[in-house]
Amino acid sequence: MKRTFGLLVLSVAWCAAGFGSVSWAATPEAPGAKRKVYVVPIRDDIMPPMVYLVRRGVKEAMEAKADLLVLDMKTNGGRVDATEQIIEILNKFPGRTVTYVNNRAFSAGAFIAVATQQIFMAPQSVIGAATPVLLTPTGDGIQSVPEAFEAKMKSAISAQVRAVAEKNGHDVDVIEAMIDRDCELKRVSYITQPDGTVTAVTNVISEKGRLLTLTDREAAREYGNPPKPLLSAGTVESLEALLSRLGFADAEVHYIKPSGAEQLGSWLTAIAPLLLIIGVVGLYIEMKTPGFGLPGIVGITAFVLYFLGGYVAGLSGLEWVLVFLLGLALVAVELFVYPGTIALGLIGGALMLAAILMAMVDMYPGMPPVPTLPQLQAPLQTLLIATAGGLVAVLILSRFLPRTPLYRTIVSQSASGIRTEMVQEQQKQSLHGQVGVTISPLHPGGKAQFGDRILDVISQGDVVPAGTRVRVIGYSGTQPIVEPVSS
Repeated sequence: MKRTFGLLVLSVAWCAAGFGSVSWAATPEAPGAKRKVYVVPIRDDIMPPMVYLVRRGVKEAMEAKADLLVLDMKTNGGRVDATEQIIEILNKFPGRTVTYVNNRAFSAGAFIAVATQQIFMAPQSVIGAATPVLLTPTGDGIQSVPEAFEAKMKSAISAQVRAVAEKNGHDVDVIEAMIDRDCELKRVSYITQPDGTVTAVTNVISEKGRLLTLTDREAAREYGNPPKPLLSAGTVESLEALLSRLGFADAEVHYIKPSGAEQLGSWLTAIAPLLLIIGVVGLYIEMKTPGFGLPGIVGITAFVLYFLGGYVAGLSGLEWVLVFLLGLALVAVELFVYPGTIALGLIGGALMLAAILMAMVDMYPGMPPVPTLPQLQAPLQTLLIATAGGLVAVLILSRFLPRTPLYRTIVSQSASGIRTEMVQEQQKQSLHGQVGVTISPLHPGGKAQFGDRILDVISQGDVVPAGTRVRVIGYSGTQPIVEPVSS
């Protein structure tokens, strides 16, 4: 029976874990189906919430097998770490990528633009001025940095941007002139004279001592032989005109809209280790106290917020919440229903750990279901921090909690509802000195049977096995305190 139950549990866990990846399987498109375009707005500062928005848009586009991904850009720049994450996300999209600079793409915006295969610009739009700066701790000003540190920062960023620029066919020296004011940018143009001779003219696009910033006309100007645009593939009046120019006028266009939850996701993922610690401590206290009360509510809420953070950040689906709850249920069955059934506890613990890890793994449609070590690095770091913090908290609580007044205030007041003080006092007097049998282990909380009544009881701090005869010797709040009785 136990073996059959275990197989059933494993089957359910496998189905729950695979639920979120069902839509990732390749499905053939219907003949004559419209091509699909996804438009992701980059209309604000490049901060963590923008990362979550882009990740959501790319994943939706990949799931829909979109042909074209367009970044509708109007930004003054933002954080380097967020920019790097967005570039990594864009590199995962297998289709065609285009940036439409719809007014401006300064600093980090220029970096992200060259991470797409083509750049188009709206009339009177600008791109460039991409040198990295260090903001003050308050974020409202620019902090001066030592020259050596500035050179190191520029070198690192320049190398990363050069790699994506080369991959997408953009001229590297144009990007470097936007980053480093010491770079001079030149281009050769060829002019045909009236007599048919061709004259080469060297044009200084950006002199040393200033950062390169290009208007739409300057970015689209052609140089060299054969002629090639400096950076922009052309100027178009609107996003609709861009799609028409690219041959997607009749395509099915999907606009990714900010949900407003991206900021919440940024906050929740930042405190993910703390949420796990609170969840572990809450469930630990709940298991050590009879009934169900505030610790259990706090613990479950912390875990819900942890999984919600991963979901809002676009890292995982809600299927891992189901896996976690399944694991929690198995652990509860192990502790309170079938104590000693080690397999249930091990399976439940493994499912809970897998869910906690996978909730923060950045998985994309079409990727293998098993994450790689680099993908697990950040979730493992979060789990290790939470494990260390949780162990310290549990050790402290196990030693001091039963002796504190707080213990009497956080346990459940009654298993059957609110009762009057008079009734409670009468029950205390009638139970004092009675002998019963534990029907679950006491850790120190658990259940014991007195005649035909099953009550939540607590020991004096020791673990009491199930089936032990115990006597009521006092009360902690409204909970009977018991001690083992020798045979």
